[in-house]
Amino acid sequence: MKITLIGYGKMGKVIESIALERGHSITYKIGLDNLSELEQINTENTDVVIEFTQPESAVQNILTCFDKQIPVICGTTGWLGEWEKVKKICDEKNGTLFYASNFSLGVNLFFNLNQYLAQLMNNFSNYDSYMEEIHHTEKKDAPSGTAITLAEGMIEKSTQKTNWTKGKSDNKDDLSIISLREPNVPGTHSIFYSSEEDTIEIKHTAHSRKGFALGAVIAAEFSQSKKGIITMKNLLGL
Repeated sequence: MKITLIGYGKMGKVIESIALERGHSITYKIGLDNLSELEQINTENTDVVIEFTQPESAVQNILTCFDKQIPVICGTTGWLGEWEKVKKICDEKNGTLFYASNFSLGVNLFFNLNQYLAQLMNNFSNYDSYMEEIHHTEKKDAPSGTAITLAEGMIEKSTQKTNWTKGKSDNKDDLSIISLREPNVPGTHSIFYSSEEDTIEIKHTAHSRKGFALGAVIAAEFSQSKKGIITMKNLLGL
């Protein structure tokens, strides 16, 4: 499989290493210094694009891939305000977009555990829930895309929370997401259910970027010859 990387920072370099280990080749490595090379990609030199950039550039990168009829795997978060627009154009142009707020296989299992616990806790109104997420200081969006996905999953299954809020809220209907930025933290997400008597906590801790990168390469392999919007639930059969 011939892969073009859009975004060649720390994550892009780990993706490159894993892709090569799995027998794939890297056609282009596009970063801030060579953005013009994106116009050179086509279906002959690129089977799939893996995109890890910044929220302000992700949408245009995705749309460019649609125009070129090249499947795109996107792990950039913070742009979902334009999701409906991107989905509409994907359908119109018969494109392929595999999007995940987090490509870690463990995190996606954690998403399902989170929803199961949220549903279970509906019978116990004496517990109040909130979330904490910690990432490296270079991460620009807060809350993280993973935290938002977790929050939306909780709200979907909860009879007690109706929306999430950034930072601590005193409104009992709000699910508070506390975002912390610390050096060299790949990503830690903790969900708490707290009462006067005790606290229940579930937690996912990433030890490195390798889990995210492996998931992105597996997603690229999975997306060959597929059309439309694809998610980790499709890949994992959940």
